[in-house]
Amino acid sequence: MKTIVFKAGSRGHADHGWLNAWHSFSFAEYHDPQRVHFGLLRVLNDDTVAPGMGFGTHPHDNMEIVTIPLEGALEHSDSTGGKGVIGSNEVQVMSAGSGLRHSEYNHSKTEPVKLFQIWVFPKVRNIKPGYDQRLFSPADRVNKWQAIAGGALAKEALQINQDAYFSLANLDAGKSLDYTPYLKDNGVFLMCISGKAEVAGETLERRDAVGITDLQNLSVKASEYSELLLIEVPMQ
Repeated sequence: MKTIVFKAGSRGHADHGWLNAWHSFSFAEYHDPQRVHFGLLRVLNDDTVAPGMGFGTHPHDNMEIVTIPLEGALEHSDSTGGKGVIGSNEVQVMSAGSGLRHSEYNHSKTEPVKLFQIWVFPKVRNIKPGYDQRLFSPADRVNKWQAIAGGALAKEALQINQDAYFSLANLDAGKSLDYTPYLKDNGVFLMCISGKAEVAGETLERRDAVGITDLQNLSVKASEYSELLLIEVPMQ
């Protein structure tokens, strides 16, 4: 087992006033040659968007984009006809494929929206663009993994164009949780959204993460109530 730790405070940071963003990997003006990607995981942005503000219409292509609101609600519209508002406990997936244009705005005029936006390189390039979203019950991730997005092996999750698998868990203090990868050669990127947890000999606190390769299974133990995001990705 090999690990690389991503401490919360070591991430790239940009405060644009309307957007406060933390970047786990090189993005926009933040560039760290040691943190360009983890396998096929290219972007993990931890964004806070001010009330009524957002990202105007802009293009994407050949990227799988997963958006996870943590607080508040995000309004989305794209050139495939995909349109909606996603809030906490909802997840949105978008296959940019051969190309699309979309916009994202804070749905509220009074409260900020906090979200993760995650990009993964696609398995097949230039597919027809697509969009989907779904509400997931938080009760279904109490002390267990809840698959929210992934490839064909996670039939219960939102489908993406890659053999990558996204899971959430809410782990009570003192509880342990094992994870076995869907595919043996995949790596795992685990972020502690909140709380404090022990994994692979590392202690993760709020927004700390660890990338793990060469593993067969993984065990996570919560030192206190913890919310976890696990992203399993091909490494090449």
